[in-house]
Amino acid sequence: MAEPTSLQTLSRGIKALEVLAEADSPLSVTELSARLQLHRSITYRIVRTLESHGLVSRDAAGDVLLGVSLASLARNVSRDLQTAALPELTLVANELGMTAFLVVLDREDAVTIVRVEPRAAIAAVAQRPGTRHPLDRGAPGRAVGRLVHTDTWDLPYETSHDEMIHGLSSVAAPLAVPGQQPAAIAVVYLTGPADVGRIGERLIDAASAIRNDIR
Repeated sequence: MAEPTSLQTLSRGIKALEVLAEADSPLSVTELSARLQLHRSITYRIVRTLESHGLVSRDAAGDVLLGVSLASLARNVSRDLQTAALPELTLVANELGMTAFLVVLDREDAVTIVRVEPRAAIAAVAQRPGTRHPLDRGAPGRAVGRLVHTDTWDLPYETSHDEMIHGLSSVAAPLAVPGQQPAAIAVVYLTGPADVGRIGERLIDAASAIRNDIR
């Protein structure tokens, strides 16, 4: 039986938000319709509906980006975990001089929900909230995957180099907190010389501090 129109429209609207969250920059309606594989007129109606609720907005060129109302909807998502993680992520980012972030399990992906840039950052690394990591690719995804699949491993943290984005490396440590989705804390940095062992141990310490703060 065909999917009811109302549910189909809802599904398309959610997919549009996911596409915008994964995009590196605002998208035109034409670009968005191509990624959704929908006719431009249908995409335009979806955008207008989302825009009326503040879930998307338009920039000066008319391109579509996520709206500020999403922040209100996300406020209570893993709130305790975010609250406990933010101070530790800030310390890690400033101590290591790297972008630090928190990811949580969402279906078959690890999704970034908090990002902290170091004070001395020259340029921000593309790791904004909403970024997704497959559980079988990249350090953050594999760190969360450990908690999902409970496989054995040699090191208590994960590493990746030029795997998700060429020129970027990452280190991630699993973060298991009772009552919360499987998570991980990670850092990302320009690929080059780095004391990966020291970074991994620092993330393990931070994960332990976050768990203790929530208990």
